[in-house]
Amino acid sequence: MPTIPENAVLIPIDMQRAFDATPWPRRWNDRLDENGLALVTAWRAAGRPIIHVRHDSVEPGSTLRPEAPGNALRPGFEPKAGEPLVTKSVNAAFIGTDLDLRLRRLGTDTVVLFGISTDMCVSTSVRVGSNLGYRVILVEDACDCFDLPDGKGGTVPAEEIHRAHVATLRHEFAAVWRTGEVLASL
Repeated sequence: MPTIPENAVLIPIDMQRAFDATPWPRRWNDRLDENGLALVTAWRAAGRPIIHVRHDSVEPGSTLRPEAPGNALRPGFEPKAGEPLVTKSVNAAFIGTDLDLRLRRLGTDTVVLFGISTDMCVSTSVRVGSNLGYRVILVEDACDCFDLPDGKGGTVPAEEIHRAHVATLRHEFAAVWRTGEVLASL
């Protein structure tokens, strides 16, 4: 089994409370929090760096605006002392933030990402991170996404959206691991 380098950085993306309520559609991964918390807990126990990412929307009425209750991180995903929080207002955690600079100062070439949603902010961050030269590991079972309208009166189930995005990311941008594999590698 491949191992995760000691200097790899864990990056939870948009693990925010807003995604549990309207207007957000149905999500599918009922183990999202369990898997994500297992990663964060093990990463902390191993003394490895974590950089949290939160979406601070600039869109009027968004449940992710900084003043909205839903902007808060989900229980257990709040940064602890020494764990930076990077805030963004677009899909990619690297755009308009100092995430790349923080990672370079840590001397890492590997990032381990998970969060909400697979097809939006996680996927975009994986792609940009890969394009910036990082080895990216996507933890697929610690990600989640939403049912989306297909534009023809139907709905594309979240499970299908997740599966297609993970396949695309695996093909060119990231190694895809499961939570248990990451935990075993630590």
